[in-house]
Amino acid sequence: MSLPTVARAAAILGAAGSVALTLYAGRNNNLPFLMVLMGGWVFAPFFGFALARRFSGRWSPATRAALDVVILIITVAALAIYTRGVLRPPQSQGARVYVAVPIVSWILLLAVGVAGFLSSRRGASLALLLAVQGGQPQQSWMFGPFAKPAQVNPVITPNPAVAWEAYATFNPAAVVKDGKIFLLYRAEDATGRQEIGGHTSRLGLAESTDGLHFTRRATPVLYPDSDAQRQNEWPGGVEDPRIVESGDGTYILTYTQWNRDVPRLAVATSRDLITWTKHGPAFAKVGGGKYLRTESKSGAILSRIDGNRIIATRVNGKYWMYFGVPDLRIATSENLLDWTPVEDSSGQAVKVLSARPGYFDSWLVEAGPPALLTRAGILVLYNAGSLPSRTYSAGQALFDTRDPTRLIARSDSAFIKPTESYERTGQYTAGTTFVEGLVPFKGRWFLYYGTADSRVGVAVWDPSR
Repeated sequence: MSLPTVARAAAILGAAGSVALTLYAGRNNNLPFLMVLMGGWVFAPFFGFALARRFSGRWSPATRAALDVVILIITVAALAIYTRGVLRPPQSQGARVYVAVPIVSWILLLAVGVAGFLSSRRGASLALLLAVQGGQPQQSWMFGPFAKPAQVNPVITPNPAVAWEAYATFNPAAVVKDGKIFLLYRAEDATGRQEIGGHTSRLGLAESTDGLHFTRRATPVLYPDSDAQRQNEWPGGVEDPRIVESGDGTYILTYTQWNRDVPRLAVATSRDLITWTKHGPAFAKVGGGKYLRTESKSGAILSRIDGNRIIATRVNGKYWMYFGVPDLRIATSENLLDWTPVEDSSGQAVKVLSARPGYFDSWLVEAGPPALLTRAGILVLYNAGSLPSRTYSAGQALFDTRDPTRLIARSDSAFIKPTESYERTGQYTAGTTFVEGLVPFKGRWFLYYGTADSRVGVAVWDPSR
């Protein structure tokens, strides 16, 4: 059980126990109003902890952990002291502990709160400095900092006049072709249940000459059809694409098939981004179909950077793909179509990246855009869910080029997170910056992401600054 979970449970126990013990100790008091005040007074530090937890999202992990430790100490001390007061009814001077304990508790909470505030200000100052000066990211191997151009965001929004993309447009893949950026974005119609995953998804295609202003095709390019994949794709549709090129210029698309039973990672190919051939579930041929009833999604194929192209590349003679949620796993392939998860000795797909209690990725991790070979190693941008807020931000991880399963380094904070209104309004109001598309274009890197499961946003990094 994680420290934040234990601390929250302790706060609930401490609040209830402190009030009950205080009221019991003063059961013979002839001033009920005074006892109500005392009950509220001993309850107040635990309410203060809840408020601090609510606003601690920007604190450093260390100060959030310190807050949890403080509330554990307060709970144990308060319950012990108040229990002693019950067992030994206080004399005139003994009642002071019921006043003193909350005061000491507030001092400790305020000390941690000030430390947390200062840590958030340091983080904000650093982010501002990087944004203004174009400085290096927190760690030298990371990409960024990325800036969200306010004048164009969100770059793709639902079109109520077009049925297949009337409800939501989000979670895009990106590729550069013929001097333009093309986005394959997930579009939901307004049919089905009014809940996430309750509509039918199709993939639309949009193009841009500057990466910021897009023109959309009138019809989807990938959708559930009366084909061999209908049982896997209807009625939920096709979702959350990532795209790379093969060495011969074929486009390789990984996407999620959603039949509202089991989400399955699948592969499709195209020569022109418009006409697609579906190859079915990525793991269909493994172990007699052992993975066909297992949830899988979010396939980020390891690729190299060649100018403005992102091209799938072999390491140790194989293609590699990071995939999955709530943990990142990894698979290999000989042909980019049929994939085999790397398994441990017990036949389970190995985990190469997992959630961390107390960090921005404390709930889950999920593969983002295609993984990239860089001079420092294999760069994996990943989506991260946080507890207790359940917001989605994104982090970066570095893996060994000689062994793509071996983690070398990892960011301690999110490099992009919900800060704008369009990232917190829509289907997922807790807030989402869900990264899926990343391409180099005209000297800059363009990062495309889903906002609140409703729209497409863009963030830009200029490495030359």
